[in-house]
Amino acid sequence: QEQLVESGGGLVQAGGSLRLSCAASGRTFSTYTMGWFRQAPGKEREFIAAINWSGGSTRYTDSVKGRFTISRDKVKNTVYLQMNSLEPEDTAVYYCAADRSYSAISTMSMEYDWWGQGTQVTVSS
Repeated sequence: QEQLVESGGGLVQAGGSLRLSCAASGRTFSTYTMGWFRQAPGKEREFIAAINWSGGSTRYTDSVKGRFTISRDKVKNTVYLQMNSLEPEDTAVYYCAADRSYSAISTMSMEYDWWGQGTQVTVSS
């Protein structure tokens, strides 16, 4: 059974850092694009970052460029999201997702086939 499990969320002060991890199991996700999305209360789920199968191409939403970095370890079947200079506006549940389509990196949640259960990130001011 395919499974994505996020970890690393928590409570941090503004300006602080967190590193989220997404561990994949049940199949090899090494050939899939992996993405991070987030959803704040009362808001729609939004694209944050994604990385292609090789790790050679990444994409970020404008609000996190220069602060967040996505990476992947294909041996460990794990994707990471390093989040620096966190702001209260970054508070949300963060989700990991996998896209098996072999197409270009998508920012659309509907293009992703598997999702984790989410991890809460809370940034206090």
